[in-house]
Amino acid sequence: MIPLLHDFDGETVLVFGGGSVGARKARRFTREARVVVVSPAFADADFGGAERVREAPTPDDVGDWLDRVSPALVVAATDDGALNARIESEARARSILVNRTDTHSERDPGSVVVPATVRDGEVVVAISTGGSSPALSKHLRKRIEANLEGAGEMAELTADIREELQARGVPASERRNAVRAVVESRRVWKLLGTPGAKPRRTADDIVADVVGEHS
Repeated sequence: MIPLLHDFDGETVLVFGGGSVGARKARRFTREARVVVVSPAFADADFGGAERVREAPTPDDVGDWLDRVSPALVVAATDDGALNARIESEARARSILVNRTDTHSERDPGSVVVPATVRDGEVVVAISTGGSSPALSKHLRKRIEANLEGAGEMAELTADIREELQARGVPASERRNAVRAVVESRRVWKLLGTPGAKPRRTADDIVADVVGEHS
């Protein structure tokens, strides 16, 4: 499987299943998408503000739901294997992305695995074991979280620097070297999150050492 990041802004995600797994999937996608959860009952869990529809769809109802909601992604998270299989087949017939939660390791081509993620601002790290070991994904996520603090601020800082260097006509190779020097600077990392303009001033000093003054 090849990992990709997908922008769900303005899209709809349809989740079949109101248990704890369905709730977890709903929470993940409500960050960007409109999420609709269909289930005859709902767990006492946080669904992240998703729309909950209390219905008990049969396999024959699945196609109607897909046509009605027009989702970008369908999540099959019910406790009924036959229903999940029908959800998967109907989604594939319509070229809709599908994540089936009751299958692991061996997956059909085109399957979507929702990875464990660590996020700091716009910096996102995804961890996946192909669905074979969620426990390992969770463990690795915790280890990575400790090292990602400040990454979002660093991304914003270096994005601004890149744009300014480009506007000044600094050659691409020098821009790359300057940004790399800032990213690798322990001084800048230590100053991230502190009040005032210290991180930027320190980064500007590093940039000046690398590229000098370009008109």
